[in-house]
Amino acid sequence: MAKSAQAVRSEPLAGRVTGAAGVQLTPAAPAARISLRADPSDARALSRALGLDLPLNPKTSSSNRQGRLAAWLGPDEWLVIDEAGDPAADLGKVKVLHSAVDISHRNTAILVSGKGARATLEAGCPQNLSDMAFPVGAASRTVLGKIEVVIIRSGEADFRVECWRSFSTYVFDLLSESARDCLA
Repeated sequence: MAKSAQAVRSEPLAGRVTGAAGVQLTPAAPAARISLRADPSDARALSRALGLDLPLNPKTSSSNRQGRLAAWLGPDEWLVIDEAGDPAADLGKVKVLHSAVDISHRNTAILVSGKGARATLEAGCPQNLSDMAFPVGAASRTVLGKIEVVIIRSGEADFRVECWRSFSTYVFDLLSESARDCLA
């Protein structure tokens, strides 16, 4: 009888945690992620299937109590993240035209928290992350260093940085260096 093998995805930043006075960097838990594209007029039906209201305004996000999060990335585009469920499966029964592409294999996230979190991110990001321009719940596709990321502000001093897995070491090292520089 032939032996079978099963591939297991390893997390690119597993075990890496760092920080400096006032900021902590932690790899986010594994999550299912989908890139959702649809006409905004169909957002209500998609929202029902997902169990949360898809945000319809620029730079916003929404979440539910089960840990599902949706970030507005464009007039017809959302990033849906779920650490416990499968958003693609929930959209399988929706009768409106949409595209839900599983990008779980492509992305990972780094949680940046603490009173120095904003300064750490601003060291490599041109986005205005002030309380006025980027309040709690804000989400934006932007750049960090030389790469594209999605930044979601999840609390007063908490940010989630979504990036491609292949760039995760670069992002983690850049943020680590920025955290140390913010102390000076």
